[in-house]
Amino acid sequence: MMKHIIRKKLLIIIPLIAFILFFVLVVPFRTALVFYKENTEKIQAYLPINQGDTFQIIWKHSIHLTDVAEKYKVIENHEINQYEIVYEHFGIGMPSNAGEGETFVYEDGKYHIKGIDTVFPAMNIRNGKTVSEHRLVWGESDEHMVEFNDYFEPGAWYTVKVDQLSLWQYLKGVKIHE
Repeated sequence: MMKHIIRKKLLIIIPLIAFILFFVLVVPFRTALVFYKENTEKIQAYLPINQGDTFQIIWKHSIHLTDVAEKYKVIENHEINQYEIVYEHFGIGMPSNAGEGETFVYEDGKYHIKGIDTVFPAMNIRNGKTVSEHRLVWGESDEHMVEFNDYFEPGAWYTVKVDQLSLWQYLKGVKIHE
C-alpha cells in the first residue's frame, strides 16, 4: 500500500519537476543585445538591455584614424533605431550632410547628424581587423564601455539584434560587462 502511494506521488512529482526545469531553462525571460557569430544562432556575447535603453558602437575610421560614434536606441518589437552619428572628419564612408528630417550640427569639434530614424531588426557588424579599436558604450549617461577585442576576434563579423534569452542561453553565454 505504501509503495503504491509513493509510486503515485512520483508519477506526479517527476513530470512536474521536468516541466518546471524545461520552463526555467528554455522559456525566454531576459531581453539582451545579442552578438551572434556571423549569421548563425551561436551566441558570442550579450548585453542585458531593455526597451528604451541606448547604446553606442564607437569605431576607429581606418583612414582618418579618428572615432566615429553611432548611437542607437532599443525600440518596440526588439528593433534597433539609429538616431545619431558623430565623427570628426569628412571623407570616405562618412556622410557630408544630413538627410531629410535630420539635423547637421558642428559641436565641440565634431560633426553630428541628429534626428536619424533608421530602424534595424538586426545589424551586421565587423570587428575591425586593420584598426581594431571598436567599443561598445551603454548606460544612463554612457558610463559603461568595453573594447570589442575583449569579446570578439578582430576581423570577425557578427549579427547583432535584440532578443529574448532563456535562462539556459543566459547562463551558457558570455555576458558583456565592465
